[in-house]
Amino acid sequence: MHNLYVKVCGLRKPAEVEAAVAGGASAVGFILTTSPRRLAAAEARPLTALVPPGVAKVAVFRGEPLEEVRRAAAEAGADTVQLHGGEAPEAFAALRADGFRLIRATSPRSGDPLATGAYGEDMLIIDSPRPGSGERWSPESLPEPPRGSWILSGGLSPDNVVDAVAALRPWGVDVSSGVESSRGVKDVGLIEKFLAAVGAPGGLDRTR
Repeated sequence: MHNLYVKVCGLRKPAEVEAAVAGGASAVGFILTTSPRRLAAAEARPLTALVPPGVAKVAVFRGEPLEEVRRAAAEAGADTVQLHGGEAPEAFAALRADGFRLIRATSPRSGDPLATGAYGEDMLIIDSPRPGSGERWSPESLPEPPRGSWILSGGLSPDNVVDAVAALRPWGVDVSSGVESSRGVKDVGLIEKFLAAVGAPGGLDRTR
């Protein structure tokens, strides 16, 4: 399980960020779009300030106008932008020009390309049809094997992530609802348990 890229998403409190970093997460995510886990960019800024070099600071958006994404990601102190709303390749190119690393998120049913880099992104997240819902998706729903640096998301938890990785062999994993005590409320103990299960630290070199 070592050397997986591990992203812990939907963080809202300093203790959550500190637990993810201490456990060896490769990336921490902050939701700047409609969600029970939503933060304003100004609220995310002191949290990204806690993240050391080598751990990606990801601002997550879904369908916001490009200029809003650019402004909010910069204000939040993010170095990586995740787009989860079917944005055009031109949006990725504009954000690349701003210096952000890029994650494109999609689902098996979307019809979007399942090859990393198809829109110029660095990483590809394959999530359930309802992102953030914690729903798992079936490997049989994939029209083709994903290619490149792809990250498995959707319904992962400390109890099932080892089996999911063994079955699908992703390059990385992304967790949010699976480390919560209730919807939108992170549990530091579950964050620590998840990172221990996937063998973190070990993915830190993959942020480069």
